[in-house]
Amino acid sequence: MMKILMVCLGNICRSPMADGLMRKKVADHKLDVVVDSAGTGDWHVGHSPDERMIETAKRNGVPIDELRGRQFKVEDFDAFDRIIVMDKSNFQNVRKVARDEKDVQKIEMFLDLTHPGKDLEVPDPYFGGDEGFQDVFDMLNAGTDVILKELKEIKEND
Repeated sequence: MMKILMVCLGNICRSPMADGLMRKKVADHKLDVVVDSAGTGDWHVGHSPDERMIETAKRNGVPIDELRGRQFKVEDFDAFDRIIVMDKSNFQNVRKVARDEKDVQKIEMFLDLTHPGKDLEVPDPYFGGDEGFQDVFDMLNAGTDVILKELKEIKEND
């Protein structure tokens, strides 16, 4: 069983949306995959996702209101096969707690899924306008489609 962790800064905008999108796609395709999300900061532990992200998700048919923020912990390297981060800051924060090269190899940038080798970041929509939330949704939707395709290929080859 594949286990995927989506990581952003506060775990209230980007990573819960990626989490919700991936959970829905995995369920729709009946794949044996665990998906979760976390933030590198601890400000929003136990909180619901940002209301603007909940509304964007709802408008696009993806329920995320039941998700709650949690902070990334070193044990996540043992619990997850892939740790997909939203930006360079998240990458560095997760890398700082990596215990060895095996841990580091699990970390990947989200937009490398759709733009390999470009080192692009999913922008944090928190301080922007409402349109930023839809833009982020679209980026995350495209990236989770790539993950879904990879997961379906793995299942077909088993």
